[in-house]
Amino acid sequence: MKILIAEDDAVSRTMLQAVLTKWGYTVINTEDGDTAFETFQQEDPPQLALLDWEMPGLSGPDLCSRLRQYKDKDPLYLILLTSRNNSEDLVQGLEAGADDYVVKPYNMAELQARINVGRRMIVLQNQMRERERLQGVLEMAGAICHELNQPLQIVSGHCEILMMDIKKNAPHYKTVETIKTNITRLGKLTQKIMQITSYQSKPYLKQKIIDIDLAAQQKKHT
Repeated sequence: MKILIAEDDAVSRTMLQAVLTKWGYTVINTEDGDTAFETFQQEDPPQLALLDWEMPGLSGPDLCSRLRQYKDKDPLYLILLTSRNNSEDLVQGLEAGADDYVVKPYNMAELQARINVGRRMIVLQNQMRERERLQGVLEMAGAICHELNQPLQIVSGHCEILMMDIKKNAPHYKTVETIKTNITRLGKLTQKIMQITSYQSKPYLKQKIIDIDLAAQQKKHT
């Protein structure tokens, strides 16, 4: 997971980068609030950030406030780094949009614990958004299948009528029978899709596709 450091003190910034890299994060370093804000506007920005309270350009609280105004698409967890420890300042930082804070000088165990909380929150929010996105896709697919059922039934009914009027040894009987068979398959497929409530996938060529049979079976078992 990417994590951004916005810290104007070079020693602190280097120390944080070394520690965070050791903990397995991909670190993006910035020296001021304005550069940090620009970084968040780029493609695939970090979702975790350590922001110094006092730095050139946008301060930590100002940066939190600005990001909350413009970043509503992806989850974002912001931790303020500050030497201030009175309740009024900390309340100000949290009201500006920070999720947490760490008081300088850092206790590394505490810093790691607070970052881990942020990481878990980001993972949970991403999972929730994925479920919401999937739910929307499934609802749309269900609505389309519902609309398809009636014309499929009409075509299937006309095929049955034609098969009654055509002799089995007639050239067109097999053609109509094939149409009827495939219409029945389509009907069963729409029923399976309407039963899907969770995502199941399987490899197909060089990508993955939804395993409709497995997903529909899971619905039956639940």
